Amino acid sequence: MTDAVAQGSTVADAKAAPDTMAWDSGLRRLMMIYLPLGCFVLILLFPFYWMAITSFKPNAELMNYKQHNPFWISSPTLAHVKHLLFDTAYPRWLWTTMTVAIGSTTLSLIASTLAAYAIERLRFRGSPYVGLGIYLAYLVPPSILFIPLATVVVQFGLFDSPLALILVYPTFLVPFCTWLLIGYFKSIPYELEECALVDGATRLQILRRITLPLAVPGLISAGIFSFTLSWNEFIYALAFIQSGANKTVPVAILTELVTGDVYQWGALMAGSLLGSLPVAVFYSLFVDYYVSSLTGAVKE
Repeated sequence: MTDAVAQGSTVADAKAAPDTMAWDSGLRRLMMIYLPLGCFVLILLFPFYWMAITSFKPNAELMNYKQHNPFWISSPTLAHVKHLLFDTAYPRWLWTTMTVAIGSTTLSLIASTLAAYAIERLRFRGSPYVGLGIYLAYLVPPSILFIPLATVVVQFGLFDSPLALILVYPTFLVPFCTWLLIGYFKSIPYELEECALVDGATRLQILRRITLPLAVPGLISAGIFSFTLSWNEFIYALAFIQSGANKTVPVAILTELVTGDVYQWGALMAGSLLGSLPVAVFYSLFVDYYVSSLTGAVKE
């Protein structure tokens, strides 16, 4: 009788144990994974949510938080978006920003690809120190460089021209992109290039037909990085561009939509939200390439 009871209790404990372990595992998963991830997503997306609701709130709700909920919209309106798109030069600012970002990104990718390949594959004397020097140039703050660069821009007659930004932005884009591509080129087996050299291929043919196709994730990552920095850059755009029509979005929404001590919050948030969409789209389309290229660069 006693043995039967003991055996029954053992079976009951064995049946209850998996439930307890599953509950403990689920609770631990909730505390260690989902709760921190939820907090991270909330903190990350809240600025975009705040920009969105501010863009569609009427001025009465924006200025009176005592009678209206600051985290919700009672009467949505498109007045701020309409004012931004039709009463200001925002489409021109957006086009200028896109042109500058694409132009500077293209120049930076060409220069950094050639520099990274030469440093990593040609192996000339002092190449490691050249790579280190290029990366250290990235650490120089733009607040120190924009004064001498402004003198050069004025002497070449490029002041108040988007071309000045296209030529100046690579000064801080090329160093980091070169460092990133050096790390990615290291992950490509050198034996592939040796076989091509034996077959009589030139260095340019090897770069174009072998190395670059294998380095597409690294190129995409460097392109996203360059495009993002070019799109969001503020100091050079503020110093080198004077006319309102040629300004980029980060500078224009701050200088053109703020008159004295009056802040057009609805238009400001609408401009910021629309200005952040292109970068978000690029990241969402190429996020896998971006992560894989950064992993290849860091592990080296």
